[in-house]
This record gives sequence, structure tokens and C-alpha cells, in this order.
Amino acid sequence: MIRERSFNSYFSYFLTVASVLTTVLMVLIALLVLAQPAQAQTYTVVHSFGGVLDGRTPSGGVVLDAAGNLYGTTAGGCGLGGKLCLGTVYKVDPTGKETVLHTFGGGPDGAYPFLADLIRDAAGNLYGTTPHGGSSPICDRGCGVVFKLDPSNHETVLHAFNVANGYFPYAGLIRDASGNLYGTTLAGGTYDMGVVFKLDPAGNKTVLYTFTGGADGWGPSAAVIRDAAGNLYGTARYGGAGGNGLVFKVDPAGNKTALYAFTGGADGALPNAGLVRDAAGNLYGTTIYGGPCCGYGYGVVFKLDPAGNETVLHAFNGNDGSYPWGGVIRDTAGNLYGTASYGGPGGYGVVFKLDPSGNLTVLHAFTGPDGNQPISTLIQDAAGNLYGTTNSGGTYNQGVVFKITFP
Repeated sequence: MIRERSFNSYFSYFLTVASVLTTVLMVLIALLVLAQPAQAQTYTVVHSFGGVLDGRTPSGGVVLDAAGNLYGTTAGGCGLGGKLCLGTVYKVDPTGKETVLHTFGGGPDGAYPFLADLIRDAAGNLYGTTPHGGSSPICDRGCGVVFKLDPSNHETVLHAFNVANGYFPYAGLIRDASGNLYGTTLAGGTYDMGVVFKLDPAGNKTVLYTFTGGADGWGPSAAVIRDAAGNLYGTARYGGAGGNGLVFKVDPAGNKTALYAFTGGADGALPNAGLVRDAAGNLYGTTIYGGPCCGYGYGVVFKLDPAGNETVLHAFNGNDGSYPWGGVIRDTAGNLYGTASYGGPGGYGVVFKLDPSGNLTVLHAFTGPDGNQPISTLIQDAAGNLYGTTNSGGTYNQGVVFKITFP
């Protein structure tokens, strides 16, 4: 009986210990599961350019239609029968198949579309700019054009620039509900410092503002954005009170206000890209240089409130990217997404996310074969996926179209 009681006691003790250990093990497993990081985003090369038949160096971004097709431009490459061509308009379908929609010949139809993103209307027409080509004999290689490409791939030159009314339109366009187009030119106008212009549906062009240089700013190389009251907001890459570029506003009457002038220090220098604006009127953008790191700095992401107060949201340090040529986009949660053209682990550039608390996450660091030197602004679809281009890299080192998918 003594042995039986002893055995039962030991057996009961064993069951108790086993039950406790099982509970602890289950808790540890649950904690380990919870501690696992969320599934990372997936980077995909949608199309790798070959340079001869399908174009090369897609420095501008892409635009997306409802069927998932992407449209963009390349600054070089040939597409139709090997004829002389100085850039293309292309389409990439969801399977990655690329079609050249138009090849620029370098004459009246335009040449070398560079940083300008396309825009697309409800009828499927595409609108864009080229900094060269056109009918003006004044500029070497032409002063540039605004073009329209219809769904049948027929190109119409809506306007050919000349020195007096602006030339070298590097930036893309925006379009209002009435069909008016708005944009900038890098140079030209009364003082040859660039202009902000409007082009109505009949092709009549109006210079809304002419930059004078110096403290007024000069060299706008980015697209403008427009608020509900018709005010336009943009950046001039050079000039301003500090000589390092500025953020400006042009009202419907053509009055221009310098909202902020960069000093070239920690606050940034040389804003090359355009802006985004939130519901409270805050503006967000990037500068190529500036910040506390490394000589002239590796660039910053900034916020400008309606009173003109600037906040540096992030200063790049090289490891997390450098020289953000493209601008940022903003989601409904207040996260900003963009690209840095260089830097990252391999020095080939990165795609980043910046949350409202100022925490930066590198979503993808380019390696060369998957892309190199992203200089365009991203776009985001309804599911939150990101799309963009790199100026070089890929299978043939002629650039890629990429997609980042989130779980």
C-alpha cells in the first residue's frame, strides 16, 4: 500500500509537471508565432528594356489604367522598323508584355522624353511633354512639345515651344476638369528662367508666370499640382533667397508667392521633383542635396505647412539611400513613398517608405540586374501596390519597370 501510494503520488506529480510544461510550451509557441515578422513585400521586374526594339532609359514614371496596363516613356531606343527614333511611348500589360505605341522621330513630333510622367484621361488619351523636338528652329534639337496620343496611337502635337513662351519642358502635365493642361518649362520666357504655363483644349497657350531668376527662383523642372481654388504649387530647382531652390504658389490671377526658400544646409537644397498636398494644406517633397550628412548632403524629405514652416522629415545618409530625384506620394494613412536614386547597400538606389512618425523603411534596395538608378516618382494602385521605373539596370542594363506588392 505504501508503494502504491508512492507510485500514485509520483504519477500525479508527473502529470502536473507535464501539464505545466505543456502550457508553457504552448505559450512559448504562441509568442514565437506572434514574434515572427509580417510577410515582406515582393519586388518584381515587370519589364526589362532591351534598348533596340522596345526603348531604353525610362526616366519618367508610369500611369496605370483600370485594366492594369502601365504606360510610360523612354528617353531613347527604337521601336518601329528600326527607323530613327529619339524616345518612345510604351505600354506594358499585366503579363509584362511591352508594346511601343509611338516612336519620336526628333522632328516636329518631339524628342527625348525625359523626366515627364504621362497623364491619361477618361477616353484613354495620353498627354505628355518632350524637352526637345518641335517646329521651332531657335533651339538646338528643338525647344520641346506638348503631345497627345489617342487610343489608336495617333500623335497630335498640341503645342511647340519657342524661347519667348518657354522651352525645354522636362516636367509632366496636370489636367483639370475642363481639359486645360498645366506645366512648367526649365528655361525661356522674358528672362529665360522658365515659366508656368496653361494650355487650353483648343491649343491656346498662356504663360501664367515667368521666373526672373535670383531670389524669385528659376529652372522649374517638375510638374505642378493644383488645389480646388485653382492655385498651382511647385518647385524651382534654383534661385530663391538662399540660392538653393524654392517652393512656390501661383494663384489663378498669375500672382506668384515664394512659400519657402531652401538654404542649402540641413533643410535641403535643389528641389528637383514636384509636391503632394494633404487635406490640411501641408506640402511634401524632396530635395536632391542638403541634410546634415556628407558634404553637400544626400537629400531630404520635407514637409511645408500652410504658414511656410518647413520640417525635415528624413535626411538620407547613404546607407538608406541618397539623392532622391523623384518626389513622394502619400497614402490615406499618411505614409510617404519614394525613391532615392543612389545609395543603399549596393549603391544602386532604393525604394523607401516614411511613416508619419518619421521612421524610414527601405522596401527594396536595387542590385543592378533588378534595376539601377530610380529617378522617377512612384504610383500606387487601389490595393497599395507600388509601380515605378529605373533609368538603367535590368537584364540589358537599359532600365526596368517594377512593381512592389504587399501581402
